[in-house]
Amino acid sequence: MKPVAVNAMTATSCIGTGLGETLAALLARRTGLGRCDFETVSLNTFIGKVAGVDEERLPRSLAQFDCRNNRLAHLALAQDGFREEVAARIARYGTRRIGLFLGTSTSGILETEIAYRHRDPLSGSLPDSLNYFGSHNFFSVAAFVRQLLGLEGPAAVISTACSSSAKVFGMAQRMMAAGLIDAAVVGGVDSLCLTTLYGFHSLQLTSSLPCRPFDANRDGISIGEAAAFVLLEAVADPVLVEGPALLGVGESSDAHHLSAPHPEGLGARLAMQAALAAANRPPSAIDYVNLHGTGTVSNDSSESKALETLFGTGTSCSSTKGATGHTLGAAGALEAIICMLALKHGFMPGGLGCDSLDAACHVSYLRENLAKAPGCVLSNSFGFGGSNCSLVFGQVQ
Repeated sequence: MKPVAVNAMTATSCIGTGLGETLAALLARRTGLGRCDFETVSLNTFIGKVAGVDEERLPRSLAQFDCRNNRLAHLALAQDGFREEVAARIARYGTRRIGLFLGTSTSGILETEIAYRHRDPLSGSLPDSLNYFGSHNFFSVAAFVRQLLGLEGPAAVISTACSSSAKVFGMAQRMMAAGLIDAAVVGGVDSLCLTTLYGFHSLQLTSSLPCRPFDANRDGISIGEAAAFVLLEAVADPVLVEGPALLGVGESSDAHHLSAPHPEGLGARLAMQAALAAANRPPSAIDYVNLHGTGTVSNDSSESKALETLFGTGTSCSSTKGATGHTLGAAGALEAIICMLALKHGFMPGGLGCDSLDAACHVSYLRENLAKAPGCVLSNSFGFGGSNCSLVFGQVQ
């Protein structure tokens, strides 16, 4: 595929609001995970909660979209001059030639969860105050961001669980390659809610400690929330691209199991192979892999097997979920941005929480930051049902 320029980005998660705080936390190896104190949840687990979301206020003209998910998106979009960069592309291309493709896993379902507490005791009807379209509806976040940014081009929301906001990069790239758009805002927004916390707990996948990806004693995930956005732009001559670019996108669907990964990492390997092929890079060109690395026994084991089959055991890798938690539908975009920060600032982030690497995982796992500039990186995002996506970022050769 032809490289796609990355012209702006912003990320907000429990480790920071905006790129500056995010980078500082990564360099300082600081986690944002804390003991669960969200809403009425009574679970012995840790979460990655973003500060200031409850206090965020949407513009009056967009009040119909008020929910935690869209407040988180609004907070993130106010950072790093991102809206100004989008406005500059609108001036160049017009409102209809810029696409919007976002990922989420639960959208604003928290509003429905709260409304359910106040349903009519006789009929069971939800209160009239619930605005389903503006909150719980999966397209809500795209409708909100589209109006906020003043875009009128193609828009879609992908919900493939934890690969959602990685797959949007592929959708945008294909739309640009087809000549339908000139630029795209891609990303993901997922906020904390009761459904994900109790749902993952019911699957016995949440840990009572901060998650420990690839540790010998890992026992589950820590759920986080995040909003991350990237401005992509098609370029006539890839040689003119400055800075990290999107070089390859690879997707697979192994459909091994509703929630468990393929034990040998088949779908993960196929996605990574497809991304490398699209980027026209051999495995040896990848200096660092940002692992999906959720901290569950089965996920880390299967991903390590896929990595070993394709890369051998020498490629540096880590999971950054020990810092951010697993941000579900926002994880793909958040970790893509972390990869681009690594490319721009010349380091490879070490994974937090891994005190003793699982001897059965034959990978070169970084437990400390490596002060070495990667030239090309790969980021993995794997969702329930075997919906997998890998992205390659690096300098255009």
